[in-house]
Amino acid sequence: MDQADVIILGGGLVGCSLSLALAAHGISTIVVDPADPAVTLAANFDGRASAIASASHRMLDAIGVGARLAGKGCAIESIRVSDGLAPGALDFVPDASDGALGTMYENRLLRTTLHQAAMAADLVDLRMRTRATSVKRDGAGVRMTLDSGAEIAAPLMIAAEGRNSPTRTAAGITIAHWQYHHNAIITAFDHARPHQNCAFEIFYPAGPFAILPLLPAEGRNRSALVWTVSEGDAPGMLKLSDRGFLAEAERQMGGFLGPLSNLAPRSTYPLGFHHAARITAERLALVGDAAHGIHPIAGQGLNLGFRDVATLTEVLVDGKRFGLDLGDPALLARYERWRGLDTLMVAMATDTLNRLFGVPGKTASAVRRFGLSAVQAIPPLKARFMAEARGESGDLPKLLQGETV
Repeated sequence: MDQADVIILGGGLVGCSLSLALAAHGISTIVVDPADPAVTLAANFDGRASAIASASHRMLDAIGVGARLAGKGCAIESIRVSDGLAPGALDFVPDASDGALGTMYENRLLRTTLHQAAMAADLVDLRMRTRATSVKRDGAGVRMTLDSGAEIAAPLMIAAEGRNSPTRTAAGITIAHWQYHHNAIITAFDHARPHQNCAFEIFYPAGPFAILPLLPAEGRNRSALVWTVSEGDAPGMLKLSDRGFLAEAERQMGGFLGPLSNLAPRSTYPLGFHHAARITAERLALVGDAAHGIHPIAGQGLNLGFRDVATLTEVLVDGKRFGLDLGDPALLARYERWRGLDTLMVAMATDTLNRLFGVPGKTASAVRRFGLSAVQAIPPLKARFMAEARGESGDLPKLLQGETV
């Protein structure tokens, strides 16, 4: 039977990051994931990109991943928020000494970089195209049989399987959840005018229209798009010709980036909210989308997962130093307390923001514009919003401060 300090189910962005964070502190992991790397690590750009908040990036730097990403992401130096194309936009522009608000990376680059780092890490045993056929959790530890026939064991199991986590369901952990009856259309395109490293969030009644800066591609200005549409409109948006889609996108933007071209592949997914009633059970912890799923309105979904990683790493490293069993209920309770309130507050804030901007009518629009102008005029409030965008609010784990535990 193969032994490790921790078994991680799920080798995506959050699961791989957790394995590397633990390895950087001398904790061994076996990562089990049914996905085929030939598919998930395909070289072609699929239009998906993620904003990595500056605090999350400090964690990636601290665990040795940041150096592998150097020069491959586009810094977000400002954010502009507007209610449709009406005047009165809110601009978040940090002081030069504060650095960027975040960095945009293509998801394929993040996946490949983390996968390669995990493959190279001595304390990470990454087992792809593999799934568990039986799992037993009890006072003695976690024992698991894999479809390869191998048997593995550890004091603790961590579920990083995504929003439909079978481990969460098997553990009897309930979730609060609802659908927004909207879909996100994900893609990217070239544009004539430079984006000036600015992320644009334009709110319409159907949902946000977010334009996110990417690095130039062969000298061409490039941005990613997350376009929220009513669920009934999503199939039609995917069927539009590239020319028709770009024309509609340009209209939604008011043409401020000039003509659009070279559309990347389009994909869509339904938008919903879910939040686990608890994120631990006997010898089990949930991280990432297995624990919580939020509206992409503020681009914080992956960053919430990275906050889970940093927090759980600190809890487990402290436990190991004190000689505790890594599945000790006291350690898991500390993780639950530390993450529970933060994830709920962020989840509810994004839900409220989405509902607020979704109210139609001129009166609601006037109220929103007044709110934006008020934030623009009150420096402390504006600074709080920028701290949230950077992922620097609340009781930060050491990794999010750029320090090892």
